[in-house]
Amino acid sequence: MDLGIQGRWAIVCAASQGLGKGCALALAREDVNLVINARGAETLEQTAAELRSQAPGIEVRTVVGDVSLPVVRQQLLASCEPVDILINNAGGPPPGDFRHWDREDWLKALDTNMLTPIELIKAVVDGMAERGFGRVINITSGAVKAPIDILGLSNGARSGLTGFIAGLARQPSLAARNVTLNNVLPGAFDTARLQKTLMAASRGDSDLEAVAQSRRQAIPAGRFGSADEFGAFCAFLCSIHSGYITGQNLLIDGGAYPGTF
Repeated sequence: MDLGIQGRWAIVCAASQGLGKGCALALAREDVNLVINARGAETLEQTAAELRSQAPGIEVRTVVGDVSLPVVRQQLLASCEPVDILINNAGGPPPGDFRHWDREDWLKALDTNMLTPIELIKAVVDGMAERGFGRVINITSGAVKAPIDILGLSNGARSGLTGFIAGLARQPSLAARNVTLNNVLPGAFDTARLQKTLMAASRGDSDLEAVAQSRRQAIPAGRFGSADEFGAFCAFLCSIHSGYITGQNLLIDGGAYPGTF
């Protein structure tokens, strides 16, 4: 299927590894020009080289730094004009017991996983509407629908972003001008983030594989997801074929969530 986005420009945050990298690779294969961001310079440049090898005809630019900082967001936006596609993504807050978190922990979680995506969205959606095309994907978490007890910071911050998107996506000034905003809620994907969560749930290295196996057995698909299949789904949501999908929370979890809705 031709996704119809060849030559478009996309910003992909936290793109050096994991789900962000999966999205960047999928967009590169559709000949989308990319501005990718991550905090680690070396890993980010390695990813940029991989993207260029996958799609020699595209342009790939890198912006190193913490996207929650205004100066980094400004660099991202300045490097991608116009912004046709925005993939908001950030590493989730650390797991733990809410009794051990203070106000600063909560503010950091909110800044990274709610307020930063909103700032980037604010900067790009009106331009998208003027040009008649725009796709915003927020990578959140399956924990928005089925909270995980040790991920309270993530549960709270990402749920706040979810509520905000529900209202914004339905504004006629955006929806009627082919600008869509959707949240993709990953379940258990084989990423570094999952390994940290599994480690937190285990009693040490010796129990890690047992915890991982137990988690896999709880997924009807019987496995963890891959970054490539996540990226392919994300690329479709960025395509010309997805213009009638907006304001949705799209769960991709191998059937782990047991609810009807």
